[in-house]
Amino acid sequence: MDLNFEYVGQAVVIIVFGLAALIGYFFGSNWLLDTIFADVVTPDGHVTKSREGIREAIRPWLFVGPAVILLGLYLVYPAIQTFILSFFDANGDDFVGLSNYQWAFGDATFRQAISNNILWLLIVPSMSTAIGLLVAVLADNVRWGSIAKSLVFTPMAISFVGASVIWKFVYDYRGPDNPQIGVLNAIVQALGGEPQPWITLQPVVNSLLLMVILIWIQTGFAMVVLSAALRGVPDETLEAARIDGANEIRIFFNIMIPQIVGTILVVWTTITITVLKVFDIVLAMTNGQWDTDVLANLMYNWMFRGGGDYGRAGAIATVIMIAVIPILVWNIRRFQQEEALR
Repeated sequence: MDLNFEYVGQAVVIIVFGLAALIGYFFGSNWLLDTIFADVVTPDGHVTKSREGIREAIRPWLFVGPAVILLGLYLVYPAIQTFILSFFDANGDDFVGLSNYQWAFGDATFRQAISNNILWLLIVPSMSTAIGLLVAVLADNVRWGSIAKSLVFTPMAISFVGASVIWKFVYDYRGPDNPQIGVLNAIVQALGGEPQPWITLQPVVNSLLLMVILIWIQTGFAMVVLSAALRGVPDETLEAARIDGANEIRIFFNIMIPQIVGTILVVWTTITITVLKVFDIVLAMTNGQWDTDVLANLMYNWMFRGGGDYGRAGAIATVIMIAVIPILVWNIRRFQQEEALR
């Protein structure tokens, strides 16, 4: 593959100027703050009025401020604008009230997408967390545990689209009279069975096979976080339980899990939020065909295909946002409760 040195040079220049800008902002903003709110000093060097409190109150915002502005510009404003557009027509010109929401909940495709999203929410976070916890526990008890963890974590380095391409070859089906290249069908044929068109079988089965991809990816994340949490369980507690005659299964359920239940919930909610936004896998694997559509994919179709419909796409996006908010609020409150207990 030819290396385009022009693009490499541009990337280097951008990185250098970016770092220079960050360093300049750091020193420049602090200098400006210290200059504007400098202490009032007499000619003999005596401080008559200290403004240290003002400087320290403002200083954190010098660094948080740009991030808040960018979040407001690229996240909060689009979210508000999307909510507003959900009350307008396809072109975003005429106010139509709740018509888009009435259409959504009366549309069979939308209801199917909601059902699929609920199925994803019930299965993917639970399975990813459970398998990740199981791998974390088992890998710590074998000599080659580090290698096993590395292999399980590897899918995290792959994009959702890249993972979908890999699994397309796993589920590939070439027809009854054609040679099969799909891994799953190769296994079926080796066992004496007939090859199957896996992701076009039944609505629920099709969605389950797509969920396997996200479980495969997210298990590595769950394993890493939970493995770190398990190392925080005191060895003295585990040894005392073993001395008292508890077997490893009882130790796992009665000692380990209660002590890391907070981390388990954090992992579960993080994966849940990811599932609510799932889009890439469905688009790359089936494009929502064979009853596999989810809300994000349906929103994309209404927004960018067939001429686009701002109103209906905005209504679907608003439903997704509303579904995410309770999980975020619960997670934040739980975090605040944990902080209060420390």
